[in-house]
Amino acid sequence: MFKLESTYKPTGDQPEAIEQLTKGLIGGSDYQVLMGVTGSGKTFTVANVVQAVQRPTLVLSHNKTLAAQLYGEFKAFFPSNAVEYFVSYYDYYQPEAYLPVTNTYIEKDMAVNEELDKLRLRATASLLSGRRDVLVVSSVSCLYSMSDPTTFGANIVILDRGMKITRNQLLRRLVDALYVNNDVEFKRGSFRARGGTVDVFPSVESLDGVAYRIDFWGEEIERISSFDPETGRKINDMEHLNIYPANLFMTDRAVVRKATFEIEKDLRVQLEAFRAAGKQLEAKRLEERVCHDVEMLRELGYCSGVENYSRYFDGRPAGRRPFCLLDYFPDDLLLIVDESHVTLPQVRAMNGGDRARKQALVEYGFRLPASFDNRPLTFEEFEGITGQTIYVSATPTDYELSKSRGVVVEQIIRPTGILDPAIEVVSSKNQIDHLLNEIERHVATGDKVLVTTLTKRMAEELTKYLTRVGVSCQYIHSGVETLDRIQVLDNLRRGVIDVLVGVNLLREGLDLPEVSLVAIIDADKEGFLRSTRALIQTSGRAARHLNGKVIMYADTITRSMQAAIDETNYRREKQLEYNRRHGIVPRKIHRGIETVLSETSRAPYPIIERVAAVADPVIAYASKPVLEKMREKTREAMLAAANDMDFIQAARLRDEMFEIEKRLNEK
Repeated sequence: MFKLESTYKPTGDQPEAIEQLTKGLIGGSDYQVLMGVTGSGKTFTVANVVQAVQRPTLVLSHNKTLAAQLYGEFKAFFPSNAVEYFVSYYDYYQPEAYLPVTNTYIEKDMAVNEELDKLRLRATASLLSGRRDVLVVSSVSCLYSMSDPTTFGANIVILDRGMKITRNQLLRRLVDALYVNNDVEFKRGSFRARGGTVDVFPSVESLDGVAYRIDFWGEEIERISSFDPETGRKINDMEHLNIYPANLFMTDRAVVRKATFEIEKDLRVQLEAFRAAGKQLEAKRLEERVCHDVEMLRELGYCSGVENYSRYFDGRPAGRRPFCLLDYFPDDLLLIVDESHVTLPQVRAMNGGDRARKQALVEYGFRLPASFDNRPLTFEEFEGITGQTIYVSATPTDYELSKSRGVVVEQIIRPTGILDPAIEVVSSKNQIDHLLNEIERHVATGDKVLVTTLTKRMAEELTKYLTRVGVSCQYIHSGVETLDRIQVLDNLRRGVIDVLVGVNLLREGLDLPEVSLVAIIDADKEGFLRSTRALIQTSGRAARHLNGKVIMYADTITRSMQAAIDETNYRREKQLEYNRRHGIVPRKIHRGIETVLSETSRAPYPIIERVAAVADPVIAYASKPVLEKMREKTREAMLAAANDMDFIQAARLRDEMFEIEKRLNEK
């Protein structure tokens, strides 16, 4: 059962919102809209609804950073339940493409993050375990192709003490589940066998990173126990153990044989079509590539770009949608679309972009037409399998409102009594000098500052400048790795830095109660990043602070700016009136720092080395207090690196610390 644990009780608009949404779900409403202002506790409202209806839930977010924050919040609300995190596991991904205009073929390139892969596997394991108290927070990657859940479930190795099974039978089952026999390096996704004992380090490891030992007596499992893989210390005995597959993409030899037969059959058809059209080059290119892939599949069961043949492995006819994470949920799935005004357009655009890229690959003989079927769901397919849905947004679009037939659950009053932040428009002339003064004033009281720019380059250059003049800051944008983004936000909340500079990631949903000032550079440059909706969302990042303030740097007040200011003033008046009527005195928000980083091996105090890494160009301009702080952070990073036996990094940080100390002595 979902069991919500919180010291807070629903207040303000929350009790009514919870009641309306719950009644709507029980009454069979397919679509509902929760329109709540920033900081009104929409996540808490949703958590109460989940507890009320007791259904497996998918929370869909439009970016990984916000998904990580939501994961931390829901994990805090449901500590005894299966709250999971499912996002793309690529730190870097360059998709395969062909540019006919320049005759340029771009090969697929990627870097997989093992920590994110582990969290994805754990999410699927929770869903297949039969539990009902599963809540998965996911980015739109949950709509991409995955293995058939039936195949994945069939490869779960289920063991019980006293079970009749031979050691070699278990080893074969582990190999079928894509585990690797590795006596040299015992790591996640591997096993080792010594006499009548088999050790397994599961891919879906527990929070403590335990491994499991299975002891045999003849053809029977005598004992199952967990142990620490680093020390070998036994933890406890177990009666039952489920070992989940080491990879989300499961298959077997029989399926490979059938798939390669179908691939070769389709290859002959496509070659005939190319030759009939006089495309000899394309035919030759396709024949060489596919024949090489088929040979690799027969020998290894895998080839580069194997996902382009997923239809053959799944046994799907051409055109049928692929399996995805949604297929791992039971039929009564509850879908929460967070920041729906951004998430839904993203879902709608995914399939079209994927097909446009593959069109050239197929036309010019780089891929078979079957590659079209390795794709994200279309928007219609997505809505066809999601069931009851709650759209959550401070600024829902006409689409969400029409789907809910105009019935909207409003949440404008904050439980804390905090008002929407006041908006001030300042001339862009000398805007950086003005911004520096404002930063100094807010940081002096212990508050944090967000600055939003229009481009990544401007975010990076502004960060360099602010660092040079002694401001402790970092930038964040889509070019920063997934877990690093989460670490940067942790840095801000923990006080490692005072200012965060970003582009589009500092808009929807980020919960940063320490931020008292949001500065919007070039607010009058009309467009996607400076639309009414974007300005309202960006301004909302200061809506969790008692003294929240927004500065729009602009030379003219655009239509979008005026609409955002008018909407903010309307909300402030309504909130003021509610506070007066109920005798509410606004109070400060205190929120713990829950993060997905605790589920990984990443250090809780992130990217401190980045502060040190920019030391060389900075120390010439830094003040003495800034240098002292920088020295301590560098020392901490150096000791952490030495503790991890990364002595090259430790030596580099040691040299930087000496440089900082040298500059301190000069001062």
